[in-house]
Amino acid sequence: MALAACVGDIGGGPPPGDVPTAEEAAEVGVSGARRLTALEYRNTVFDLTGVDVTQAELILPTDERTPFDNDFTKQISSQALIVGSELLAGEVAGTVVADPALRADVVSCEPSGPADEACFRTFVEEFGRRALRRPVGAAEVDAFVDHFMPHAAEANDFWIAIDSGLRAFLQHPEFLFRVEIGSPIAGMPDLRRLGDFEIATRLSYFLWGSTPPDWLLEAAEAGELTDPARLRDAAATMLEDERALGRLARFHAMWLAYEQIPASADLAADMRAETDALLERFIFDESRPWTDVLTANESFLTPELAAHYGLPAPANPEGEWVPYAGTSRAGLLSHGTFLGAVAKFSDTSPTQRGLLIRTRLFCMTIDRPPPDLNVNSDEPPQAADPDACKSEAYSMWQQDGCKQCHVFMDPVGFGLENFDALGRYRTTEPDKPECTIDGTGTLEGVGTFQGPAELGQLMAESEDVDRCVATQLYRYAAGRYVLDEPDHALISRLVDEAHEGGEGLKLDALIGDYVASEAFQLRREEEVSGE
Repeated sequence: MALAACVGDIGGGPPPGDVPTAEEAAEVGVSGARRLTALEYRNTVFDLTGVDVTQAELILPTDERTPFDNDFTKQISSQALIVGSELLAGEVAGTVVADPALRADVVSCEPSGPADEACFRTFVEEFGRRALRRPVGAAEVDAFVDHFMPHAAEANDFWIAIDSGLRAFLQHPEFLFRVEIGSPIAGMPDLRRLGDFEIATRLSYFLWGSTPPDWLLEAAEAGELTDPARLRDAAATMLEDERALGRLARFHAMWLAYEQIPASADLAADMRAETDALLERFIFDESRPWTDVLTANESFLTPELAAHYGLPAPANPEGEWVPYAGTSRAGLLSHGTFLGAVAKFSDTSPTQRGLLIRTRLFCMTIDRPPPDLNVNSDEPPQAADPDACKSEAYSMWQQDGCKQCHVFMDPVGFGLENFDALGRYRTTEPDKPECTIDGTGTLEGVGTFQGPAELGQLMAESEDVDRCVATQLYRYAAGRYVLDEPDHALISRLVDEAHEGGEGLKLDALIGDYVASEAFQLRREEEVSGE
């Protein structure tokens, strides 16, 4: 890896010879150098300096979604990264140096004068350890001092050196990339064991999307993070922080395609708060099986959102939990976030809704349509009669040559047709009062249903959903959408063990089991194709 030549000794782990079992080795996936996403960059800079670089997503390279934004196989080196990181580093450094409060947080010592080398060394050691996610070696500290202190002395301004040091750290390859090198493992040339600082970085960006906190770096320096129990405890501590809630809420939004909500700004915020409240309560507060998210019999609503859905208004203007009693609603599938995720043709698309559920919640692979089929047209499918109802217009699931794929999508979407693209209940199609919506759907091979409540119950009873949830979380953690046999072996074991207790797959427990696995401390070398 060319980048390895630019980095310091970041292993800090056990010597060669700590050999995993054959079963453990068979669960180790490929890991490559991962560039910080724009949001990870923003989070990291804020945690390091207190500066919120809100423009990071506009200036840094675009993060391609697959559906997640951190797939390292899609990240390429570019001039945009060089230019963007230089621009942002300058802005951040200038902001810090100009603000005495920010300076005090970034530089722990008070300089005695413009040439205070000892204070500058302290800054390089402390800030560098946090920015590069590892201790900064003596030679590296000397290089910073030799390069930047003369400019501060010449300008009679100590903060010139701090400005330059910040710029250098925020453009450093080890800041912009998460580089995992590790130590060789005897007899296993394709595997390497990560060091404690690499493990700390892997854990922190998984759960917080940001640089490791000081307490985690201290655990790494003490050599504690090769202990699975200590890793499990560290993950549990991190899950108690609001940053973990934000990270997992965003994971769900990308996974289930509701990052952008097609509603007014105020209502969109209420919808997002509704979904985030459900995730926080069921995953973090109550540690319930993930599928309970699909069957919840109440939701957190503001009076405005309750009126929008046609549900009883809560007394609290800030929102409270409102029961779904007497409706066909239940859980996440009845939220405006989810129901509006794949709106098309200014209305709902049974095909797109079915595709979303099948591919994102069952992890089913469905072949793409032929290239000559204009699926991205601004108009819905045309039936022989232009005034046809959707049940006739969306009929490819009954047509030879199309039904082998559409039978898994359209019938699912029809079961949610009573809910429009903003989550409101309806009995007829928009602008077609003669087209009554039946609302009956079919989950091929499982059963029929009407509405989100019955669909959610069918899905909750399917172990395929649990396996898909674990697969999607692993993709997000590994930063890689296309998985290999070792990845699937690890996922299968974790899911099977979660089911042994009879309680189902709990996301917080799954995270603990994953980070405590031997595979979390190892990486498999990427294969490099020859000429």
